[in-house]
Amino acid sequence: MHALTELIKSDMKPALGVTEPGAIAFAVSTAKAHIKGTVKGVGLRLNSGMYKNAFTCGIPGTSEVGNYYAAALGAVAADPKKGLECLEGIGKAEEEAAGEMIKAGMISVSMSSITSRIFIEATVTGETSEAVVTIQDAHTNITKITENGTVVFEKEAKAAQESKEATPLIHQYTLAQMVEYVNTVSAQELDFIKEAYKVNYELLQEGLKSPKTTYGPYLLKKNGGVLVSEDERKTASLFCNGAIEARVIGLSKPAMSITGSGAHGIIATMPLYAVYKINNYTDEQLLRATALSYLVCMYIKEYSGKLSAFCGCAIAAGTGMACALAWLKGADAETMEKVINNMASSITGMICDGGNQGCTMKGIVAVDAAFDSVELAMDDVYIYNAHGINGATPEETMHNMGLIASPGMTGTEKTIVDILDGKNK
Repeated sequence: MHALTELIKSDMKPALGVTEPGAIAFAVSTAKAHIKGTVKGVGLRLNSGMYKNAFTCGIPGTSEVGNYYAAALGAVAADPKKGLECLEGIGKAEEEAAGEMIKAGMISVSMSSITSRIFIEATVTGETSEAVVTIQDAHTNITKITENGTVVFEKEAKAAQESKEATPLIHQYTLAQMVEYVNTVSAQELDFIKEAYKVNYELLQEGLKSPKTTYGPYLLKKNGGVLVSEDERKTASLFCNGAIEARVIGLSKPAMSITGSGAHGIIATMPLYAVYKINNYTDEQLLRATALSYLVCMYIKEYSGKLSAFCGCAIAAGTGMACALAWLKGADAETMEKVINNMASSITGMICDGGNQGCTMKGIVAVDAAFDSVELAMDDVYIYNAHGINGATPEETMHNMGLIASPGMTGTEKTIVDILDGKNK
């Protein structure tokens, strides 16, 4: 199996609801499994990106949102064996029990630092014992577990500096090499990607039949009341943003995540699914295009960090999807460089203010930007390399896009968190 195939396969995971609440519940439920007796309290420390992303996002199976409920539900009923889908099966009784814990002051949440590096520390106190679970760098990457102060599990976490010094696998490839891989890799190697479309399409359908959604039904109406019309852009926006809305409000269907994010996974795939449906592309063409979409997304995200102050969903996944859309329309790597320049020069500054309903609006903008960028580039209209953050190569441009987020928007991240905290006062 090609190294890039393995990279995609290891990164592509189903996630129920916004990824951050699932990760919080996973951490807390894992800690709970290491104590004896009834839970008496939960303490949660999160990096700024984790804190922000879970702040107002919907919790699957409930009418509640946010860090406190994610932590409380982790203590009440989450199943750590299910990873990011640990909140599956949560219902009204569990929601009420979690609410009682919060009212009783049994849940505390604080921010550890302003950083795009994922960090969760969940402390669960029982009647006679206490356990602490630490997660770093990836949403389910447990690096340490202690029971009553004694370390019972530990593995080395890569230091931030070490991570920067080691060249990630994805950065060992150029855009042209990624395109070459997509053109030549065995089709059978990419067959696993079909699962992403199954999962994300079911999420879209769940959103369209739910009385809680508003954007999905509107986009359906705008598309002539049908899921698939002759209008690529309208169908793409419906497929993409109907699914995003369903995810962020907490409907009980998973999304297939990429780079640790369900919304990234949705934007990277669903617009492509729309044009595949309309134009009768083959399954093989769709899967090859999706592989390219994922890889470009990963390339940018390795520079920006998993959680940062810019909207990686629109910027990283949106740029990947735009390149894949261009590939489906017959573009070569040179044209895709022009697509990347157009994307970099348009939406790079879009902020991330957490996983919430606003992600739907950001997705609408991303789909429009991608279609415009492709249409312009394929007519040889693009922002030249000399302008703005565009680099001399597509790799340099994608690097610069990531740098805007980290370290570029660290101050922005603090301001966003301050605004969110101010809403609780």
